[in-house]
Amino acid sequence: MSETTMPAAEAAERKSYELAFHVLPTVAEGEVSGVFDAVKALITTNGGELFDEEAPERFDLAYEIVKHIEGKNRKFQSAYFGWVRFNAQAQAIAEVTQELEADTNILRYMVLKLTKVEEENPFRFHEALAAEKTVTTVEESAVVPDVTTVEKTEEPVEEKKEEEEKTEEATEVDQKEIDQALEKSET
Repeated sequence: MSETTMPAAEAAERKSYELAFHVLPTVAEGEVSGVFDAVKALITTNGGELFDEEAPERFDLAYEIVKHIEGKNRKFQSAYFGWVRFNAQAQAIAEVTQELEADTNILRYMVLKLTKVEEENPFRFHEALAAEKTVTTVEESAVVPDVTTVEKTEEPVEEKKEEEEKTEEATEVDQKEIDQALEKSET
């Protein structure tokens, strides 16, 4: 095979991946960016090309995770979560995961092969989490009218009585007309 066709063949074998990971909460907050840089360097040294990322931020886990560290099972209820998207050949994934297993700062990780739709529409976890925590308030007056400022819309009692009398008169007239109509029909 000639050298000019080799890069095209290699490029065809490259796939898009996402590496999502949790950094142990025992890592100092100032050192988390160093762990993140090490993860990105791990990918690039194995031939990957980074194209998107979300830096790790601390959050509470949905459930407790147990990891065997220094001969003991340790339980964690929070972690720093981040992800990196990259293009790489399949063989690079095995090397990256092997090194991640040995990294003592990583609580857990997951590598996913991305579809074109997923690649074009990344989910920004920390933005979504912040939006979920955002509280929007509704003006109380929009829900329950403020009785101190509502204009009085009730008609005076006299006007109500007049309307009731008119209604009664109309009802009496209608009754008279009905009685007359019945008498005519009987004859």
